[in-house]
Amino acid sequence: MGDIKYKVAKNITELRILNNMTQMELAERLNYSDKTISKWERAESSPDISVLVEIADLFGVTLDYLVRAENIEEAVIEHKTNETKYNRRAISYIAEGGGWIVAIFAFIVTTLIMRKMTFQWLYFLYTLPIVLIVKLIFNSIWFNPRHNYLIVSALMWSILAAIHITFLYFKVNVSLIYLLGAAGQVVIVLCSFINKPKMK
Repeated sequence: MGDIKYKVAKNITELRILNNMTQMELAERLNYSDKTISKWERAESSPDISVLVEIADLFGVTLDYLVRAENIEEAVIEHKTNETKYNRRAISYIAEGGGWIVAIFAFIVTTLIMRKMTFQWLYFLYTLPIVLIVKLIFNSIWFNPRHNYLIVSALMWSILAAIHITFLYFKVNVSLIYLLGAAGQVVIVLCSFINKPKMK
């Protein structure tokens, strides 16, 4: 039990310092006196479980890290890394969703202005490749580049489909264009087997 008390004292101190907080500032956040914080950090006493949970939430670590972690800095870094991944995923989804919002807006405006025209639905057909390009960019920068082959494949087929359907709208059949897709797919599959040289 005494060992846990010293670990808690050490971790509270390290977390407070890592977050550039004084004992007084931490005390104000927890509604305790700075003398109480000082006692916790000297292991003269320990906060009860509800306060430990509050401290863990305040500094973005788990309760387990607070009472057991040998290196509290690693715990904070891991939490911030997970938070960064979540933020990047959210930014990616917002950017992709923005493409569809623009397409919907263009569809509504064009439909209201040119009521007799029927080509507006093509906006959604063209939006898919654009969204896939955005997805490819974010995936290359932030996520797993190995998934790029799947995205490039979907991008290629969506562009071919957009070209084919656009020509069909004008009563021209260019279905043979999918032969390019078949050849392109073979190239993409072959490229996926190429391994990057490992850095020594």
